[in-house]
Amino acid sequence: MSETIEKAAPSKSGDGPGSEHYARLLQGMAHAVAAKGYAETTIADIVREAAVSRRTFYEHFSTKTECLIALYEAASRLALQAVSEAFDPAQPWHAQVEQAMTAYFDYLAQDPVLLRTLFVEILGLGLPGLAVRRRVNDEIANFIQAAINSSGNGDAEGPAVHLTNQMAMTVVGGINELVLQAIEQNRAGDLRELVEPATRLVRAVAAESRR
Repeated sequence: MSETIEKAAPSKSGDGPGSEHYARLLQGMAHAVAAKGYAETTIADIVREAAVSRRTFYEHFSTKTECLIALYEAASRLALQAVSEAFDPAQPWHAQVEQAMTAYFDYLAQDPVLLRTLFVEILGLGLPGLAVRRRVNDEIANFIQAAINSSGNGDAEGPAVHLTNQMAMTVVGGINELVLQAIEQNRAGDLRELVEPATRLVRAVAAESRR
């Protein structure tokens, strides 16, 4: 079981989110979708990859859509956690952007099976996929906005930064497009190369907010 999915469901007892079966179903979904794409993946594929029964699947999810959304939300929470842990609000934000971006791209790169699910397959759900993607992007944008606006600010770098939510969402959208481009070009193993352009993007948008 991948470390990413284990972290998404750390508890090994019970039947709900956090249980071993729940984690195995998320893992099974990730592998099935990576192998066949979401449209061609069946519940039979998921339970086979997870080594659980169909009954166990329905104890946790009503549809394969619910399972994919749960996987997306769990993995996205861990991505945000990786960035959050790399960011110290007591320090100037501009000195920490690169390490935060490094933590984010390292998290994505550690599980190639999940990468395509997070950035491509979720869109195959149509409106439900767009809705959950929007919620996750909002959470990330809110974090970026709060982290930059509340960290060491207004020092020798110039006037204090006041990043709006729209500007933070611009950053999220730009970073997502960089990742999608890497996936399309089969460069998923080179995500570290995105640290520099992503860092420049954050700094440029933040600098604009000083005007």
